[in-house]
Amino acid sequence: MTEFSPALLRAAALRSLGAKSPIQDVLNRLGFVQADPIRAPARAQDLTLMQRVKGYRAGDLERLYPQLDAEEDMIPNYGFVPRHVQALLHPREVGPTRIEREHPQILDEVRALLEGRPEVHPKELTALLGRGRVGNAWGGQSSASTRALDTLHYRGEARVTRREKGVRLYARAPHLQALRDHPLPEAKRLSRTIHLLAELYGPLPEASLGYLTSLSRFGFPHLHTQLRAAFRQAVREELHSARVDGVRYVWPAEWTLPDAPTPRGVRLIGPFDPLVWDRRRFAHLHGWTYRFEAYTPAPKRTLGYYALPVFQAEKAVGWANLRVEKGELLAEVQLIPGVRRTAAFEKALNAELERYRAFLAPVQGS
Repeated sequence: MTEFSPALLRAAALRSLGAKSPIQDVLNRLGFVQADPIRAPARAQDLTLMQRVKGYRAGDLERLYPQLDAEEDMIPNYGFVPRHVQALLHPREVGPTRIEREHPQILDEVRALLEGRPEVHPKELTALLGRGRVGNAWGGQSSASTRALDTLHYRGEARVTRREKGVRLYARAPHLQALRDHPLPEAKRLSRTIHLLAELYGPLPEASLGYLTSLSRFGFPHLHTQLRAAFRQAVREELHSARVDGVRYVWPAEWTLPDAPTPRGVRLIGPFDPLVWDRRRFAHLHGWTYRFEAYTPAPKRTLGYYALPVFQAEKAVGWANLRVEKGELLAEVQLIPGVRRTAAFEKALNAELERYRAFLAPVQGS
């Protein structure tokens, strides 16, 4: 009988890295890549793909997006999904929103403008519609036309075609209209979503999978109860599980955990990467608390503005803060107590920093 130890689970978690592959293969394999606009030293989606895509450079996803089988959508947070995953999320039923209450005609006006154009920039809509500004989900203000585009995108009536200097451009989404006409069976949509989360973030504590399921209510706003039922069925009947130090872990039934290879070398992992996203699992398996502190007041930070966990082999042994100044990559690396900066560690760290220099080359020149 296999003994499931923290070391075994740490090695198994590294499955999400896999062998470096072309970007489309990685998107298909992961199923979801979380996005975040902070660039320190690069955006979250780029940091995730850098560790998995051969020769990846910062900004490649945005640059290649129009040619990829990829869409921007919500599961369990905002990010990028291949269309076979987006098919699980739609049709999405949403009640009246603030933008509709404040501007009752605006969605119909935006629909009409989308109908006659290959793509639309939010500024173009603002000029044409002439509406003011409304509150957004982040406590700030956005133009009413931008909020209308966001609403239609969330509902599946529009899609993001590309980004221009970070700004999303939109068009109609006929492939999602086809899903509204002929949706996948509801049970299949929800079951596949739970299994996608278990595979992407697993092995993980059952409680963490439950939290991911709760977050995914934004992807399934009208199916909260059914989504929780799919989670309960999966952990009860479909996923494998074991208790490790009193914590119940779950993972896909087709995985054989003892076969998980343990990589060598040093890696600097982004804060939204599937490997470190679950802070509960991180603390249990690595023995220390990792925090994302970009939104923490500077005097209260302990790790830094955008600390990247440092992995040596399968274990997180510290963190690094990276920044580019005058074209040079600067790294501040801290190790947890008990970890020595040996010659082997320094050599592997320098190799990883060289990979980051190549990855960040477009950022340095921007």
